Amino acid sequence: MGRRQQTDGSLALEQKKVIVIEAAQRPEAQKLRVAAYCRVSSDSSDQMNSFAAQLNYYTTLINSKDNWTMADIYADAGISGTSAEKRPDFQRLLSDCRRGRIDKILVKSISRFARNAVDCLETIRALKAIGVGVCFEEQGIDTSEMTGELLTAMFSAIAQKESESISGNMRWSYRQRMEKGTFLPSSMPFGYKIKDRSIVVDEAQAEIIRRIFNSYLAGQSMDEIAAQLNRENVPVKIGKEDRKWLQTAISYILSNERYIGDSLWQKTYATDTLPARQIRNHGERQQYYAEATHAPIIEKEVYLAVQKLKSQRSKKYGSRNPYMENSLHKIIFCGKCGTPFRRKVCRGITYWVCHNHDNGRENCPVPQIAEEALRAAFLRIYHKLRLHGKSILKQMIADLQSVRERRMLWSIDIIELNKRISDINDQDRMLADMNKCGLVDPDIFISRSNELAQQLRAVKQEKERILGAECDDTIPRTRELMETLEALPEFLPVFDGEIFADLVVGITVDAGNILRFRLKNGLELTETAERSVR
Repeated sequence: MGRRQQTDGSLALEQKKVIVIEAAQRPEAQKLRVAAYCRVSSDSSDQMNSFAAQLNYYTTLINSKDNWTMADIYADAGISGTSAEKRPDFQRLLSDCRRGRIDKILVKSISRFARNAVDCLETIRALKAIGVGVCFEEQGIDTSEMTGELLTAMFSAIAQKESESISGNMRWSYRQRMEKGTFLPSSMPFGYKIKDRSIVVDEAQAEIIRRIFNSYLAGQSMDEIAAQLNRENVPVKIGKEDRKWLQTAISYILSNERYIGDSLWQKTYATDTLPARQIRNHGERQQYYAEATHAPIIEKEVYLAVQKLKSQRSKKYGSRNPYMENSLHKIIFCGKCGTPFRRKVCRGITYWVCHNHDNGRENCPVPQIAEEALRAAFLRIYHKLRLHGKSILKQMIADLQSVRERRMLWSIDIIELNKRISDINDQDRMLADMNKCGLVDPDIFISRSNELAQQLRAVKQEKERILGAECDDTIPRTRELMETLEALPEFLPVFDGEIFADLVVGITVDAGNILRFRLKNGLELTETAERSVR
């Protein structure tokens, strides 16, 4: 608008002519990419039918919406939803959301999504931050709405209470069976297997158990026994060919009452809060000892002789673990010159010193370290791992998986498999459209849907196999380290050589008494040792 002066001197607005230029093309409304998540039956015979039924339901539902398009359907087997880490397709769903492939997720109910309120809310917040909403059908909740998260917190708490109640009832049932002596564990140690709800001896593994007991009584150390089994490539467990025999495993076998046919139940117990964690029972819970619960592998006289010998060796060496001392000179290295450290005793104090430094301070400035300082530094590292290790290692796994996925994004094999997945999804959508219009016989529709579902799962499994084969073993070693930490005590008052050997593979000593502990998955943690005198 312009301005012109009126006769009274005031200004008046003057209307200007404006030409409107119509848009040549109007953008079409973008369809929401919708995914569905479900948990199918853990019964393998019914698993495919369950998946196919839910695949048909969600395919029909999503295709009935004009502004929706199918992204994918994610399904995990089993009924437990207390831990998101144990649901691979759930993790794949979150990964695809982070890649920007999904706008909305459909879930039957909150209990299908998560029974842990904290995990549920953290996941929903993370998804909302990247613009992905979760719609819970039973509760009628859509987290993309303002009040969705508040309602989700309430329903998650209800679902968690329900899960805690179920877990409590199961623990009560287990205790009742333990008191009656009829408890049957879900798994047995090396040497046994469960068949037709009975504990039976695995003769191939039992021979190895007898050999371990006889070798120890013959004078071999636990470290030497483990090393010999590894040299002979004796498998630790079926399906765990990459695992090695450890000194701690030999110690566990030699102390396990199961091999004389008895059972000590509740050596560990589950925490009351979710997700439940197994903790070693140091007297916090009752234990139950039952005799002759199954066939023995070792005679009781042999077992008692081994316990007596273990006790004698423990008293002879005191708190000092000979395995620990024999291994330290192989794993401690100087950060300045790379020379291995050697053990020496001076004025009754045990030290570890760089060989070059010991020959002359001018050869290397890195000083000697008292063995007690090394042990104290490890205890500080251990307590940090118990407090913060789980979150650090989880983030490490997530970062490694992200790097692996980026590296494989343009792999020819992966591209072809992605095309195949897209093609199967297209066929399934077309089949659903034909069924919706009544153009296909119901029996043919179900048969073809099942066939496509099988193909889809096979292609996705092949994709995961390739992704797994292309990465190093850091991720499985990190998961193994997390499992090891979970089984260890929360508080370690004194140095334990067996625990040290299970966690640490190397120590680098830098100037300033800086110690770098290298864990079994390659992660290095730094700690300052108390300064030694020299």
